[in-house]
Amino acid sequence: MQKTLVIFKPDCVQRRLVGSILARFEARGLRIAALKLIQVDRALAEKHYAEHAGKPFFEGLISFITASPVVAGVLEGNEAISVVRAMLGATNGAAAAPGTIRGDFSISKQNNLVHGSDSPESSAREIALWFGGEKDVIPYSLAGDEWVTAG
Repeated sequence: MQKTLVIFKPDCVQRRLVGSILARFEARGLRIAALKLIQVDRALAEKHYAEHAGKPFFEGLISFITASPVVAGVLEGNEAISVVRAMLGATNGAAAAPGTIRGDFSISKQNNLVHGSDSPESSAREIALWFGGEKDVIPYSLAGDEWVTAG
Protein backbone atom coordinates (compact mmCIF):
# COMPACT_ATOMS: atom_id res chain seq x y z
CA MET A 1 0.00 0.00 0.00
CA GLN A 2 1.19 3.49 -0.83
CA LYS A 3 0.70 6.58 1.35
CA THR A 4 0.32 10.19 0.31
CA LEU A 5 -0.04 13.46 2.16
CA VAL A 6 -3.06 15.61 1.39
CA ILE A 7 -3.59 19.10 2.71
CA PHE A 8 -7.05 20.62 2.54
CA LYS A 9 -5.90 24.21 2.18
CA PRO A 10 -7.44 27.33 3.78
CA ASP A 11 -9.80 27.94 0.85
CA CYS A 12 -11.11 24.38 1.15
CA VAL A 13 -11.66 24.72 4.92
CA GLN A 14 -13.27 28.17 4.58
CA ARG A 15 -15.65 26.95 1.88
CA ARG A 16 -16.57 23.89 4.00
CA LEU A 17 -15.56 21.44 1.28
CA VAL A 18 -13.31 19.16 3.35
CA GLY A 19 -16.00 16.55 4.01
CA SER A 20 -17.22 16.45 0.43
CA ILE A 21 -13.73 16.07 -0.98
CA LEU A 22 -12.62 13.57 1.66
CA ALA A 23 -15.70 11.50 0.83
CA ARG A 24 -14.59 11.38 -2.82
CA PHE A 25 -11.21 9.97 -1.80
CA GLU A 26 -12.86 7.36 0.40
CA ALA A 27 -15.39 6.43 -2.29
CA ARG A 28 -12.48 5.82 -4.65
CA GLY A 29 -11.10 3.26 -2.20
CA LEU A 30 -8.46 5.25 -0.32
CA ARG A 31 -8.22 4.89 3.46
CA ILE A 32 -7.66 7.65 5.97
CA ALA A 33 -4.49 6.76 7.90
CA ALA A 34 -4.09 10.12 9.69
CA LEU A 35 -6.11 13.33 9.88
CA LYS A 36 -5.80 16.57 11.85
CA LEU A 37 -6.87 20.19 11.87
CA ILE A 38 -3.87 22.49 12.23
CA GLN A 39 -3.08 26.19 12.14
CA VAL A 40 0.11 26.24 10.07
CA ASP A 41 2.87 28.46 11.43
CA ARG A 42 5.49 30.14 9.27
CA ALA A 43 8.22 27.63 10.19
CA LEU A 44 6.18 24.63 8.99
CA ALA A 45 5.05 26.51 5.87
CA GLU A 46 8.65 27.40 4.98
CA LYS A 47 9.77 23.79 5.43
CA HIS A 48 6.89 22.47 3.34
CA TYR A 49 7.52 24.96 0.50
CA ALA A 50 11.34 25.00 0.84
CA GLU A 51 11.92 24.20 -2.84
CA HIS A 52 10.17 27.47 -3.73
CA ALA A 53 12.23 29.71 -1.40
CA GLY A 54 13.51 32.76 -3.22
CA LYS A 55 10.92 32.56 -5.99
CA PRO A 56 8.65 35.58 -6.52
CA PHE A 57 5.53 33.70 -5.38
CA PHE A 58 7.07 32.24 -2.19
CA GLU A 59 5.70 34.87 0.21
CA GLY A 60 2.25 34.47 -1.30
CA LEU A 61 2.36 30.71 -0.68
CA ILE A 62 3.39 31.26 2.93
CA SER A 63 0.71 33.90 3.51
CA PHE A 64 -1.97 31.69 1.96
CA ILE A 65 -1.21 28.45 3.83
CA THR A 66 -0.93 30.27 7.19
CA ALA A 67 -4.07 32.41 6.72
CA SER A 68 -6.55 29.90 8.14
CA PRO A 69 -6.51 26.38 9.57
CA VAL A 70 -5.93 23.47 7.21
CA VAL A 71 -6.80 19.80 7.48
CA ALA A 72 -3.77 17.60 6.88
CA GLY A 73 -4.17 13.92 6.22
CA VAL A 74 -2.48 10.78 5.06
CA LEU A 75 -4.37 8.65 2.58
CA GLU A 76 -3.39 5.08 1.90
CA GLY A 77 -4.21 2.74 -0.94
CA ASN A 78 -3.10 1.09 -4.13
CA GLU A 79 -1.17 3.71 -6.17
CA ALA A 80 -2.43 6.39 -3.74
CA ILE A 81 -0.11 9.13 -5.03
CA SER A 82 -1.12 8.89 -8.69
CA VAL A 83 -4.78 8.28 -7.81
CA VAL A 84 -4.94 11.43 -5.65
CA ARG A 85 -3.08 13.53 -8.25
CA ALA A 86 -5.46 12.38 -11.00
CA MET A 87 -8.49 13.08 -8.81
CA LEU A 88 -7.21 16.59 -8.04
CA GLY A 89 -6.84 17.58 -11.69
CA ALA A 90 -4.78 20.42 -13.11
CA THR A 91 -3.32 22.90 -10.61
CA ASN A 92 -5.24 25.71 -12.26
CA GLY A 93 -8.89 25.02 -11.47
CA ALA A 94 -10.00 27.01 -14.52
CA ALA A 95 -8.14 24.49 -16.71
CA ALA A 96 -8.98 21.36 -14.69
CA ALA A 97 -11.26 18.81 -16.29
CA PRO A 98 -14.84 18.48 -15.03
CA GLY A 99 -15.09 15.51 -12.69
CA THR A 100 -11.79 16.31 -11.00
CA ILE A 101 -11.83 18.01 -7.60
CA ARG A 102 -10.37 21.25 -8.93
CA GLY A 103 -12.48 21.05 -12.07
CA ASP A 104 -15.63 20.76 -9.97
CA PHE A 105 -14.79 23.18 -7.14
CA SER A 106 -12.12 25.70 -8.26
CA ILE A 107 -11.56 28.35 -10.91
CA SER A 108 -8.23 29.58 -9.55
CA LYS A 109 -4.58 28.59 -9.78
CA GLN A 110 -3.75 29.97 -6.34
CA ASN A 111 -6.87 28.81 -4.51
CA ASN A 112 -6.68 25.21 -5.67
CA LEU A 113 -8.17 23.59 -2.55
CA VAL A 114 -5.98 20.53 -1.93
CA HIS A 115 -2.30 19.62 -2.00
CA GLY A 116 -1.26 16.06 -2.84
CA SER A 117 2.27 14.67 -2.74
CA ASP A 118 3.77 14.26 -6.20
CA SER A 119 6.16 11.34 -5.67
CA PRO A 120 7.01 8.62 -3.14
CA GLU A 121 10.02 10.69 -2.04
CA SER A 122 8.02 13.87 -1.45
CA SER A 123 5.28 11.86 0.23
CA ALA A 124 7.75 10.41 2.75
CA ARG A 125 9.30 13.84 3.38
CA GLU A 126 5.93 15.55 3.77
CA ILE A 127 4.42 12.88 6.02
CA ALA A 128 7.50 13.15 8.26
CA LEU A 129 7.13 16.93 8.32
CA TRP A 130 3.39 17.05 9.06
CA PHE A 131 2.94 13.85 11.09
CA GLY A 132 6.34 13.03 12.61
CA GLY A 133 6.87 10.18 10.18
CA GLU A 134 4.91 7.04 10.77
CA LYS A 135 4.26 7.54 14.49
CA ASP A 136 0.92 9.32 13.91
CA VAL A 137 -0.08 7.25 10.88
CA ILE A 138 -2.27 4.29 11.78
CA PRO A 139 -2.28 1.23 9.53
CA TYR A 140 -5.44 -0.86 9.54
CA SER A 141 -7.58 -3.01 7.29
CA LEU A 142 -11.15 -2.48 6.25
CA ALA A 143 -13.63 -5.24 5.64
CA GLY A 144 -14.02 -5.41 1.89
CA ASP A 145 -10.55 -4.09 1.00
CA GLU A 146 -10.13 -6.97 -1.41
CA TRP A 147 -13.09 -5.65 -3.41
CA VAL A 148 -11.54 -2.19 -3.76
CA THR A 149 -7.95 -3.13 -4.54
CA ALA A 150 -8.53 -6.32 -6.59
CA GLY A 151 -7.54 -6.24 -10.17
